[in-house]
Order: sequence, then C-alpha cells, then structure tokens
Amino acid sequence: MSILIDEKTPVIVQGFTGDKATFHAKEMIAYGTNVVGGVTPGKGGQRHLERPVFNTVKEAVRDTGAEASLLFVPPPFAADALMEAADAGLKLVCIITDGIPAQDMMRVKRYLRRYAKEQRTTIVGPNCAGIISAGKAMLGIMPGNIYQRGNVGIVSRSGTLGYEAAAQMKALGIGVTTSVGIGGDPINGSSFLDHLERFEQDPETKAVIMIGEIGGPQEAEASAWVQAHMSKPVVGYVAGLTAPKGRRMGHAGAIISAVGDTAAEKAEIMRSYGLLVSPSAAELGKTVAQALTRVQ
Repeated sequence: MSILIDEKTPVIVQGFTGDKATFHAKEMIAYGTNVVGGVTPGKGGQRHLERPVFNTVKEAVRDTGAEASLLFVPPPFAADALMEAADAGLKLVCIITDGIPAQDMMRVKRYLRRYAKEQRTTIVGPNCAGIISAGKAMLGIMPGNIYQRGNVGIVSRSGTLGYEAAAQMKALGIGVTTSVGIGGDPINGSSFLDHLERFEQDPETKAVIMIGEIGGPQEAEASAWVQAHMSKPVVGYVAGLTAPKGRRMGHAGAIISAVGDTAAEKAEIMRSYGLLVSPSAAELGKTVAQALTRVQ
C-alpha cells in the first residue's frame, strides 16, 4: 500500500498552464501519476498536455472526479487557491509555493477548521517538495528515479534531505513506500505526527525516517507520539547542528528561538523517546538499515 496517493488517484494541477507547472506535470505523467486535468482561471475550455483546462477547481472536480491537487500558485494568491480546493471537496492538496505569508496560512487553517470539516482536506506544504509513492505516483517536484519501491516511509521538513535519504537507502537496496515533504515553513498544512499516524496504519511500511530541522516544536511532539503509539521503528535526524542561535537557516521555520529548538536538543529529545537518531546526514541510509534489523 501507499499513504496519501497511488497510481489510481485522480490528480489536477492548479496553475496548470504555467511554465513550472507544465514541466513538473509532464514529469508526473511520465512517472505514472493519473493527472486528469488542471485549473488556470481564464483558460477554461482549452487543452494542455492533452488534458482539459478548467476555470475553477469545482468545475474540474465535477468533470474529472479529481481527489487531489498540486498547486503552483504565486504567494499572493496561494491562500485563496488552497481554500478553493478545500471548498471543492478535494481530499488532498499539495502546495509547492514558497514565501506564503504566515498570516495567510493561519487564515487557511482557520477556514479548514470552521468550514471544511466535512471534507477533511489534508494539506501538504507549503514550501515543500511534495509526495511520492515510489513506483506508483508523484505529486510534487522530486526526482522520481531515486526512489526505489520498498518498505520504509519518509517524512521530512527538508526536500533535499528527503532526496538524500532515498538515494542512500537505494544504494543499500532499501526502498520507500511513500515519501512526504511537509515543508519548512513555521505554519504548514500537516505535521510529522499526521503522517506518522498514516505510516503506522500502513501494513507495507515497516519503518519510518523522520527528518527535522531547527526551530519549532514539531519534532518533540512527534517523538512523544512515537513512544506512546508507534509499533514500528522510527529513525530521527535533525539538520542544523552548527546553526547559530537566532539566525534563520534557509527555511522560514528554521530559526532557533527557544529552549529545545536547536538540532542537538531535538536530537536528544528524539533519543529520549526511543528513536534511533542518525549521527549525520551522511549516515541516514545506514541508520535506516540498522532500524530494519529490529523489524520482526
């Protein structure tokens, strides 16, 4: 099995006819993703990449049966696009866009809580690489060739470290069920914990690697949940061991602002809750291989 998406999931692309969306939609289609159309306001009725274009998400869902969407929408319009997707009843929305104001994401989350409870829309991102169920479907911008099908789940704040983990594992003959990039912004659509729950319920996933960063409480909260609820081994890693306090490091969420925010502190918290922590980014694959020896 896979979590979130597989080769049957009908997908639309919001911002479909833009350059970046076109490039990555082609990659997704070539990978086997069931892309059924896209949305670009004002271009409804046209065809793009041999698929229909719609003016609104609601029209696209009605005519194609889409269940998931990938967003390539500029930051000023991203919040409205996310709420439009949820209002149309999509189960899953993945947004790649970087630079969305935190206030806009707060508005989106309030909307989902108040008005879209019935749909239970899951948002992955923003500022993320997306989702890939290895060998089945891709909803994002990752290089699909590095993901070998297997039995390890990946959930990461860093897209590139997610790639690194997959590449190291592949070199060791270890494959991936699904990899989820939750994004590096301080306010994101879904958390480590949300996806760890899914991996725990997935019978094909035998172990999980959780890759965090400095800043924020997500890693600590997820580690506590792992100790209390997960039966599968979880490997942890936190990027940013040499990051100076108070300086933003790449991602908007990667800033040390409180006790427990540093990489060393988070790594120690992970260990205290029973996670097997990789000593460096160069040993992600080896640490996963070690964790798999614990699987019966």
